[in-house]
Amino acid sequence: MKFLKSPHRWDVTPKEAVQIQRELAQKVVFKKSNKKICYIAGVDMAFTKDGKKCIAAVVLWNSKTQQIVESHIALKELKFPYIPGLLSFREVPAVLSVLKKLTKTPDVLMCDGQGYAHPRRFGIACHLGVLTNLPSIGCGKSRLIGTYKEPDLKRGSQSVLKDKDEVIGTVLRTRDNVKPIFVSVGHRLDLDTAVKIVLDCGQGFRLPEPTRLADQLAGKKKRNQIT
Repeated sequence: MKFLKSPHRWDVTPKEAVQIQRELAQKVVFKKSNKKICYIAGVDMAFTKDGKKCIAAVVLWNSKTQQIVESHIALKELKFPYIPGLLSFREVPAVLSVLKKLTKTPDVLMCDGQGYAHPRRFGIACHLGVLTNLPSIGCGKSRLIGTYKEPDLKRGSQSVLKDKDEVIGTVLRTRDNVKPIFVSVGHRLDLDTAVKIVLDCGQGFRLPEPTRLADQLAGKKKRNQIT
């Protein structure tokens, strides 16, 4: 998989990173996709036991056949500190490295993290979407920002995630009687389509299958510590 060179440096200060987010957030596109979605690249990250490297995993999932098409791992040295709201500057370099290993371009990127539901409306799913120019979805296990009412306990139930008066995402129940997840647009999708894709990728677990499998792959790499 090929994509354009990043429009910014990665060796930046936190203050510079905030400014980059604000500038690139203007490039996020919300649009209803008429394209048939089949290949979804689930992305997740872990860190080596010494805390020096980011482990990025990608699993390309065929949502029609419900099978793994390919999967890859990449490790990248961490150069940015842990700062909530700026995690993409720690993790995206490794994710870009692993995405380059894909032999087939995905229809959608699905990230274990936030998209538009971010203080500056530019979570990791937005960052990756803008850099790769691919449709992307943020699918977080916890809320970063916003208020909501708890959705009903049945799978498919949802409620609006809002920051003040702005809708920034959907709180989605993906399995009966389990904690909801937080879905938001990353790039080149609308929120309803993002929610539908997440539900279509359900395999009876809380997390959608592409990111669940990527999480398992990254975790296995961390446990084995093969560098």
